[in-house]
Amino acid sequence: MRLAQSFSRLGTETAFEVLARARALEAAGREIVHLEIGEPDFDTPANIRDAAKRALDAGFTHYGPSAGLPEARAAVAEYVSKTRGVSYAPEETVIVPGGKPIIFFTILALIEPGDEVVYPNPGFPIYESMINYAGGKPVPLPIREERDFDFDPAEFEKLLSPRTKLVILNSPANPTGGVVSPETMERVVKALARFPGAMLLSDEIYSRIVYEGGHLSPASAPGMRERTIILDGFSKTWAMTGWRLGYGAGPKWLIDAIAKLATNDHSCVSSFSQIAAIEALTGPQDAVAAMVAEFRRRRDAIVKGLNSLPGITCRTPKAAFYVFPCIKGTGVKSKALADALLAQAGVACLPGTSFGALGEGYLRLSYANSIENIEKALAAMRAALPKLSAVAAR
Repeated sequence: MRLAQSFSRLGTETAFEVLARARALEAAGREIVHLEIGEPDFDTPANIRDAAKRALDAGFTHYGPSAGLPEARAAVAEYVSKTRGVSYAPEETVIVPGGKPIIFFTILALIEPGDEVVYPNPGFPIYESMINYAGGKPVPLPIREERDFDFDPAEFEKLLSPRTKLVILNSPANPTGGVVSPETMERVVKALARFPGAMLLSDEIYSRIVYEGGHLSPASAPGMRERTIILDGFSKTWAMTGWRLGYGAGPKWLIDAIAKLATNDHSCVSSFSQIAAIEALTGPQDAVAAMVAEFRRRRDAIVKGLNSLPGITCRTPKAAFYVFPCIKGTGVKSKALADALLAQAGVACLPGTSFGALGEGYLRLSYANSIENIEKALAAMRAALPKLSAVAAR
């Protein structure tokens, strides 16, 4: 017996692999500081939890429509319309279990074998995995540190071709914490106007965790609403990773296709969770503001600490809760350094290459952990780095 050939094209997300290794070390008695997983360390706000409890008692324990409960879709449409400045109807939204299904279903709905998909590199690894799985041709768009982890619009323009069927943008971005500037976004929109057959998937899952300025969605640009599907969700903004709730907003023809895939894949998202999602979107936002303020404090601490370490430089991210420090000065490759930091220093982080080949020379650390633990990790790294660099130099 053997797996289908297509399975060989399927990638993975290293964060969960490193998390498993870190948990195994903890089970053996090691103390590990977790900076590998992209998960807020805050509890889901009480008003959202209470809404779920009330929904359970009210009987929201049965199947719902594949695209989502009508009231949940209406709440998403109102929220997206308000936050992006573009009007969406409820039937132009779909509720899914997490953000990844929007990536997977959009690619399955649009990509034929050989179609080209432009995607960020380094970037969220599931983009490339799903492109390959669907038989598309991945076309990496380099994300440049020298551009403050934006990309060069001239490079982007050269990557487009008549075979481009989809462009994926991620702003704010994982793993870099970078954002696409208004100037770059304007160039993207103008370039796409020359390729009317290409759609845009805009991954905006970190849209509320922004430290400088506001969030800019390409869907708000003239002519882009009908060509853009927005990916967003609840995991990051409201610390709801375990609830598995995400959504897409876009043209109805594509939303209908995604809903059909949802029917075939998972039937529907749990009904009581969707009632909690409505509360997240429409209820008090104080907890979100407090979480973002704390993330900013942690960001400043980890950036300062990393820049004090030998062989490491780190830019200050504008959004999300990740830093992407350059480690080229250590003389150690990304994976080797990440593995050594886990094994020898008890610091779990990810090699930049987990996010694509262009991530070589970088690490990704999540600062979704306490200041105390961040400082503990920095101290352990400071002690371990000279020995690791010396070994690499031999």
